[in-house]
Amino acid sequence: MRFVFHYPELSGPDGDLLDAGDFGEVAAAAERSGFSGISVSEHPAPGARWLASGGHQTLDPFVALAFAAARTSRLRLLTCLAVAPYRNPALLAKQAATLDRLSAGRLILGLGAGYQKSEFHALGVDFEERNTLFDEALDVLPLHWKGEPFSYRGTHFSARDVQALPRPAQDPIPVWIGGNSKLSRRRVAGRAQGWMPMAGPPRLASTARTPVLTDSVAGFGAAIAELRAAADAAGRDGQALDVLHGYRAEGLHVPEREPERHLAAFAELEKIGVTWTAVSVPSRSRSATVEFIEAFGETYLADGPSED
Repeated sequence: MRFVFHYPELSGPDGDLLDAGDFGEVAAAAERSGFSGISVSEHPAPGARWLASGGHQTLDPFVALAFAAARTSRLRLLTCLAVAPYRNPALLAKQAATLDRLSAGRLILGLGAGYQKSEFHALGVDFEERNTLFDEALDVLPLHWKGEPFSYRGTHFSARDVQALPRPAQDPIPVWIGGNSKLSRRRVAGRAQGWMPMAGPPRLASTARTPVLTDSVAGFGAAIAELRAAADAAGRDGQALDVLHGYRAEGLHVPEREPERHLAAFAELEKIGVTWTAVSVPSRSRSATVEFIEAFGETYLADGPSED
């Protein structure tokens, strides 16, 4: 199992997200400490009420991860997640292809349909069309990345005999899809390379407009097994699907405390089919962020990152 460091998220409008540390320096520290990836989320124009009631500040994921790529050599770069309907699919594909090519094939494109109505309105995107627009993006991305001429008519665009070059380094760029709904899981089983379920309390699931995912490890394992079986039924290799779990256990902010408990939890997650685990820390300073990364690496990643 591999580990991703999710850059600390700052809730509310007070303070500055980057108080947690220079993004490039944090990425370099994560790589040195044995992490396999770094991730950031996306909210380009969130509602002020959402932000004031516990929502979090964000960076542009593609710009931030490009900055991280320049400071590292092997760290995978994960958008966790980018909202596919916010962009024309060709622009999304070009952003992803550029970052993947310039980073020598290190991008993992985590995508979701989005959930915040006010943000859709601010960006001029019809919230009710989000699933249609998401599926169109999933159609266009592989066509764009092939580097061959293609045509595609979408809801709001018509691509006629277009060709996108240069191609990304990976063939294809891995696409991981976020969300707990049946529709999200069908998309993963039929069209993606990974699943990013949203674990958390019912209030979080309600805000993000996704069903609650069971806190039971056995229940989570059953969901993973069902997903992989669905991929097999679709003629794909279900065992090749990645599954990312966001680990938020009490006490993890001090990694060296109770390591046996966390190691047992990681082993249990790996046993049920989790391939990547994301961890973070509620840090408000560069020193606290780097100290967490280094302590986590020394405690849990001493043998170094898994080979890609």
